[in-house]
Amino acid sequence: MNILEEYKQMVAQTIGPTTNLACVGLGVAGEAGEAADYIKKMLYHGITPDYDKLDKEFGDVLWYVAAYCHIMELPLEQLMFKNIEKLRKRYPNGFIVGGGKRDE
Repeated sequence: MNILEEYKQMVAQTIGPTTNLACVGLGVAGEAGEAADYIKKMLYHGITPDYDKLDKEFGDVLWYVAAYCHIMELPLEQLMFKNIEKLRKRYPNGFIVGGGKRDE
């Protein structure tokens, strides 16, 4: 089993019976906020960076994204593909400062 399949299986096993779209939407926002707050503290409050802690916060964001896919019966790979297509449209020549195209 590859890591993506193992991860999706683990998410399916750890999602709660009452976890719904609202829960995952709020969860991803909360976890992203925790990651952002930790980065802020690293940059402006002088705390010693603990990248393992930051990895865990981003891992929690990833869990909520994967849980969203599980709830919506959307393969995680399909969500990734949709994002690839969006990025290809927006940055046909790769990222260039000031060169991105807006979504229409």
